[in-house]
Amino acid sequence: MDPYALFWSLLIVFLGIIVLCTKPIGSYIADVMEGRPNLVLRLGGGAEGLLYRICGVNPRAEMAWPQYAIALLLFNVLGAAAIYVLQRLQFWLPFNPQHLAAVSPDSSFNTAVSFITNTNWQGYSGESTMGYLVQMAGLAVQNFLSAATGIAVGIAMIRGFARHSAQTIGNFWVDITRAALYILLPIAVVLALVLVSQGVIQNFDANKDATTVEKLTYQNPKTDAAGNPVKDVAGNAVTETATTQTQTLPMGPVASQESIKELGTNGGGFFNANSAHPYENPTPLTNLLEMLAIFIIPFALTYTFGKMVGDTRQGWAVMAAMLVLFVPLALVAFHSEQHGNPLIAKQGIDQVASATQPGGNMEGKETRNGIAASTLFAAVATGTSTGAVNTMHDSMMPLGGFVPLFLMQLGELAPGGVGTGTYTILIFAILGVFIAGLMIGRTPEYLGKKIEAFQMKMASVFILTTPFVVLIGTAVAVMTSAGKAGVANPGAHGFSEILYAFTSAANNNGSCFCGLSANTVFYNVALGLAMFVGRFWPIVAALAIAGSLAAKKRVPVTQGTMPTHGPLFVALLIGSILLIGVLTYVPALALGPVVEHFMLGAAQ
Repeated sequence: MDPYALFWSLLIVFLGIIVLCTKPIGSYIADVMEGRPNLVLRLGGGAEGLLYRICGVNPRAEMAWPQYAIALLLFNVLGAAAIYVLQRLQFWLPFNPQHLAAVSPDSSFNTAVSFITNTNWQGYSGESTMGYLVQMAGLAVQNFLSAATGIAVGIAMIRGFARHSAQTIGNFWVDITRAALYILLPIAVVLALVLVSQGVIQNFDANKDATTVEKLTYQNPKTDAAGNPVKDVAGNAVTETATTQTQTLPMGPVASQESIKELGTNGGGFFNANSAHPYENPTPLTNLLEMLAIFIIPFALTYTFGKMVGDTRQGWAVMAAMLVLFVPLALVAFHSEQHGNPLIAKQGIDQVASATQPGGNMEGKETRNGIAASTLFAAVATGTSTGAVNTMHDSMMPLGGFVPLFLMQLGELAPGGVGTGTYTILIFAILGVFIAGLMIGRTPEYLGKKIEAFQMKMASVFILTTPFVVLIGTAVAVMTSAGKAGVANPGAHGFSEILYAFTSAANNNGSCFCGLSANTVFYNVALGLAMFVGRFWPIVAALAIAGSLAAKKRVPVTQGTMPTHGPLFVALLIGSILLIGVLTYVPALALGPVVEHFMLGAAQ
C-alpha cells in the first residue's frame, strides 16, 4: 500500500471516530460536571456523598476563584509530598519484588512534581527504578488526580462564560471528585480490560530472566559518577562494548496504568520504552485505541463548552480550529519521516540517485508500527499534554522533530490535555476577539462578556509564563557546564534536545529528545521548577479570568457584535495562536531544528 494512502486512511479513521464520539461524550461530561440527574450520578451518588462526609466537604458550598485556586494548589502540593515520601521509602515498602532501592532526593522531587502537574516527565527507567506500590499508589493515582485537576479548571473556565453576575465558579472538591469518579475511572477500567485482552500485562510477578538463542553484543554509553555521558577529546560520546545472552522480561501491573496514562493525557510509561514497549502497546489495535484515548476527552470538552454556554456552534468552532492546526502539522511530520535522510536518498539502495530514502526514516521506530502510525502518535501525544511515545523523537528528521516541538510550543491546544486544552484555547479566543476589537475600534466581546483590562492582563500572564520559563531555562542550560554536560550530541541537535526538554517540562507534556542525559541534579531540579511554574501559574491566571467573567453581566448581541461561531472567527483564532507561537519561539527554533534541517541538506 502506498505510504501516503496508508497515512491518510489512518488519519481519517482516527479523526472520524473522534468526531463521532465528541457529541455524546461531551454532552455526558456537561451533565456530570453540572450535576444534572442521570443514571451514573444516581449509581455513584452514595459513594460520592460518603467521600464528602469523610473529608468534611459541603458539596453545595461554591467557591470564589481565589478559594478555588488555593484549594487546588494545596491539594496538589500534598499530592507531591505523598509521591516524594513513597519514593524515598520504596525499599521498605511491600510490592517491590525486585527490591529496588529508594529513589534519590533530586529524582524523587522531579518525579513528584512531574506527576502532579500532568507532565509525567521521566528521567528514570520505570521498570528498574519504581516498585509496584509506588507505580500504583503514587504514579497511577496521580494520573487520575492531575487529569481531574485539568478537567476541573477547564469546567471552571467554561462557567465563567456561562454564568453572569455570579461570584463563584464552582466547588473544586466536587469538580475533581466527579471528574475522576464519573469520567476518568469508568473509561479507564474498560480500556484497561481491552488492553489486557490484546496482550498488555497486568500482574505482580517478579521480573523473569530468559536465555536468548544467540549472544548479543552492544555498545553501552559510558557515564561518570554523576550520570553524565563521558566524552572524548573531540566531544563525542564514549561507549563500552558489552555482551549478554540473558534477557530480563519486566513484569508488573501495566494495563491499569497504561489506560489512565493515555486517557488522562499523562504519558508516564511503566517501562522506559513507553508505548513502544510490546507489554504496553503490543498490536495495531492497541496503538489506535491509545491514540483515541488521548484525544477523546479533549475534543469532547469542546462540545461540553458549547452545551454549557448554550450554543453548541461555539464548541464546533473551537474544535474546527484545533483540527486545522493539527492535521497539517501531522502531515509535515509524516512527510519528513517518509522522505527520510537526504544523504541516504542521494545514494539509494544501489547507489542510484533517489528522491527519497528507500523505506523512509525507520531509525528509532518499531517496525510493527511503521512510519504512519509512529508519526501520527507523535503528533497526537504532543498536540496534547501526553508524554507517551511509541517512537524515539530524538531519531526523527529535523522537520519531523520540529512538529512535536512546535505543537507543544503553540500551547498544546490542538486539542491540548484534558481540560488544559480547553482553558488554553479559550484564553486565545479572548486574545483573538480583543485583537478584532482593536481593529474596528469597539470594546471586544466574547459570548456576551466584555473583554476588558483585567482579562487581558491575566491572559498576558497566562500566555507569557510558559515561553518565559522555556527560553530562560534553555538559556541557563546552554550557558552552564552542568547543563551542557548532559548533551551527547553537540551542535544544533544538542541545542534542540535542551530546548525540547524545557518546552516539554514547562508545557507539562513529558516527552523528550532522549539523547539528553536529564537524570542529573541540575536537570531534575531545573525541569522540576519549570513543570511547577508552567502548570500552576497559568492555572491561577485562568481561574482569575473565569472568576472575573462570571461576575460580569451579559451584554445583548447587536449588529456590531462579531459572530464567534463561523469561519471568520476560526481563522482569527488560528491566526492569533500562530502569531504568538511563531513570534515567541522562532529564534530558538532557528538555532535548533531549522538550522539542522538546512545543514543536513547541505551534507554537513
